[in-house]
Amino acid sequence: MAITVNLRYTGKKGAAQAFAREMISSGTVEKIRAEKGNLRYEYYLPFGEEKAGEDSSETILLIDSWENQEAIDLHHATPMMKTIATLREKYDLHMTIERFVSDDKIPEQDKAFIRK
Repeated sequence: MAITVNLRYTGKKGAAQAFAREMISSGTVEKIRAEKGNLRYEYYLPFGEEKAGEDSSETILLIDSWENQEAIDLHHATPMMKTIATLREKYDLHMTIERFVSDDKIPEQDKAFIRK
C-alpha cells in the first residue's frame, strides 16, 4: 500500500519554478528518487487552476510517492531535508499538502473508463 503526498509549492515572481529547477540541477531530486522506498518524485505545473487571489503560474505540484510510512520517515531523517528546507526558505515558498493511501485495486466498474 503506497503513500502518495501531493505538495503544492506557491511563491511569487517565479520562485516556485526556480525552486524546482534548483532541486533538479543540484542533484537533490535524483538522490531522493534513489532512496529506498521512493516510488515517485515528480514536479508538475498546474494548468488553468486559478482561484481567487491565486495565480497558477506561481505554483508547482510535487507528487511524492513512497512504499510505506517507514520509507517516508527514513527520508525525513536524511540530510536532504535540510537542503529542501533551506531552499524553501530561500524562495519564500508556502505549501499545501494532501496525503493519499493507495489500495492498488481498480474496481471493475471503473476499468471501463480507462483507455490503455
